[in-house]
Amino acid sequence: MPLSSRRVAALASVWLLTLICASGCTGMREYFHNGLKVGPNYKRPAAPVADEWIDSQNSRISSEPGDYRNWWTVFNDPVLNRLVQTAYSQNITLREAGFRVAEAQAQRGVVAGNLFPQVQEVIADYTRTQRSQETALFPSIPASSPFANLAAPQFSNWRVGGSLAWELDFWGRYRRAIEAADARLDSSVEEFDDALVVLIGEVATTYVELRSVEQRLEVARENASLQEESVRVAQARLDAKAAASELDAPQAKANLGNTLAAVKAFEIQRRQTQNRLAVLMGMPPHDLTYILDGPAPIPRAPDHVAVGVPAELIWRRPDVRRAERLVAAQSAEIGIAQSELYPHFSINGMMAWEAGQFSDIFKSSAFGGTIGPSLRWNVLNYGRLLNNIRIQDARFQQLVANYQQTILQANEEAENAIVAYLHFTDQVRVREESARQAREAERVAQVKYREGEIDFNRLFTVQQLLLGQQELLAVARGNAAQSLVDLFRALGGGWEIRLDPPTGGMPSSELHGGPPLVPAPEVLPAPQPVPEMEGTEE
Repeated sequence: MPLSSRRVAALASVWLLTLICASGCTGMREYFHNGLKVGPNYKRPAAPVADEWIDSQNSRISSEPGDYRNWWTVFNDPVLNRLVQTAYSQNITLREAGFRVAEAQAQRGVVAGNLFPQVQEVIADYTRTQRSQETALFPSIPASSPFANLAAPQFSNWRVGGSLAWELDFWGRYRRAIEAADARLDSSVEEFDDALVVLIGEVATTYVELRSVEQRLEVARENASLQEESVRVAQARLDAKAAASELDAPQAKANLGNTLAAVKAFEIQRRQTQNRLAVLMGMPPHDLTYILDGPAPIPRAPDHVAVGVPAELIWRRPDVRRAERLVAAQSAEIGIAQSELYPHFSINGMMAWEAGQFSDIFKSSAFGGTIGPSLRWNVLNYGRLLNNIRIQDARFQQLVANYQQTILQANEEAENAIVAYLHFTDQVRVREESARQAREAERVAQVKYREGEIDFNRLFTVQQLLLGQQELLAVARGNAAQSLVDLFRALGGGWEIRLDPPTGGMPSSELHGGPPLVPAPEVLPAPQPVPEMEGTEE
């Protein structure tokens, strides 16, 4: 006795309910709670963050939120401002990171397409069949009969149509995949921001190094001039056969030669630093004099800086945000793996026009097709599905640990930069006084040596003292500026400039002999502030 459609539907409902109950009531509660999706809903893991900075009581450190959008402008150096903007517009590595964002956007579109019928095909084919005489059927059927192909030893078959297969997202498999793709897209944006933070810090670091080398080169040249005067006096005393003059002249010349050699070493370092700046700006290495406006003082760090609180590192630093987004993507992968434990429901269909003669292919009598539901359930999988879930969960735990470690490292980098900034700026003041005293000592020693009151050994010692103190002063000033660069980079400042609307003020192609290389930052969405901690993954 055939079953009615109502009875078939009732049996199907009972069968499906049995499957769901067999899958576990606890899992089903989670399934309904998660919006008809298996697997855990993501919650941002807890992370270790200090309540305040170690040096938060120092009057030169403010816990007030700072504006790090254009942090390099605190140096009041227009050349540095131009270098940063040029590098942002033309750096090749940043451009590469921008294309990775475009790739992630396209990948997200591919994944989102799986919500719709996964297979949609148009088919068209022609076949010519030669049947053996031993397999031909009903040879008495006339050729005009619609069943003539059953008897003909040779026949043609024309077919035009299409097929469709749609696996329903019953367990949230495809929606979890979209969650993972969204999180990976976010992580690629954060990777771009991190590359931008690193780039700006690298430009500022290289610029500080360049100005430090220029100052040390100037110091060496000034000392060479002073030593040339000492050589002249020593040679004059030797020519006059003054007492002890035979040792003074060669010693003075050796001292001068050592300083001139240092000048050449600094000139090499200056050229190499300029080449590094050119590459950071997306240019072939060349003379950057037209951009640098000649030698200039080392950028001076301000006496006070606002650093906020350590907890702000979680949402401000792009590398921390990227690590958190990767955790979110992996959380969705757990749900995808769990969906394989359950049956997959699909709707399959096919329609086609099929005829033995091409002229008959679009007749209504040539149309045929199939449509109906199907079920696929992976059983007897020998633990492969369960172990895949364990794999995804283990990867999730790895990324959670990486996220927490990234926060710890960010906190460490910021603390290291703060203490360096405080002590290097104090060191500059000490070095400035030492250099001033050394210069005065050298001036007095030169006068006394000309008048014969002291020998050259004393003058040589004082000149070496002056050169050493001026060198140390240049190094201290560079360290102070570098520590501030490191501090802003550790705080995650600078990526916000990509949120600025395009101004059209990109550097001209004359800067590097070609069109500007623009990373198209306007395609990147702005990251949202991270909400308060909600706990770990359930």
